Amino acid sequence: MIPYEDLGESKMADGTVFSLHKRGSEFVLKYNGNELMSTNHTYSEQLLAEKGCAHLTGGAGGAESRERGTRQARRGQRGGDTKMNKGQRCVYTRPRSPRVLIGGLGLGFTLKRALELVGSPATVEVAELMPPIIEWNRTFLVEHNGPLLEDPRTRIIQGDLFQILKAQPKGRYDALLFDIDNTPDDLITGDNAKLYSETFLQHLRLLLTPGGQLSYWLSEPAPKFKKQLEKAGFEVEAYPAKQRENSKRAIHCLYVCRSR
Repeated sequence: MIPYEDLGESKMADGTVFSLHKRGSEFVLKYNGNELMSTNHTYSEQLLAEKGCAHLTGGAGGAESRERGTRQARRGQRGGDTKMNKGQRCVYTRPRSPRVLIGGLGLGFTLKRALELVGSPATVEVAELMPPIIEWNRTFLVEHNGPLLEDPRTRIIQGDLFQILKAQPKGRYDALLFDIDNTPDDLITGDNAKLYSETFLQHLRLLLTPGGQLSYWLSEPAPKFKKQLEKAGFEVEAYPAKQRENSKRAIHCLYVCRSR
């Protein structure tokens, strides 16, 4: 077996240690010695962008979100452009310049896929707590993903996701994509519990434009959290997510949420 090459390590305030390793051509991100992410298992991270940004690309799921945006636009809420056709029916269209926020940079695969999908002009913000993870994406991981952080559409925000989003105005984002922990009942970092709270979920709903989507990556289905999302005013669609496209079964889960 090819041994791991240690590339870097960073300790959080609560004592959690994140480290980056390389084995052959594979990069592995670990926490407290346990594998968290690998460049060999990126399908679910990319699927998060595909499902979460479908309404911004005209792909699958886009028509449903645009119709929901149409209903909200009729009520005078902000969002994508609206226009009246001959029958005076209000039609919701893709924003001229979509704004997406990704919570958690990880190995960069959600960011890479989001940039591919949303086109240009667009802005993709990435909130990442740990400076070393940002630096590893600028250096070691360029080998896999290229200079994603140098893309003019990318804006890296180093800091706590909770505090970053609390400071944002209403109706700012067309898509929010979160890959921040396992599940609310299986947290890697205890402080992340606030990112699943009912009050925070209600705040996230206000941050979305009409027709916008909130999407969570989860290590496994979390029925109680799904009910929390629904209680906060979201319609929730669950998608199974494989580690690899050719995996026999899906072990992860995505919740894609839209305001009712």
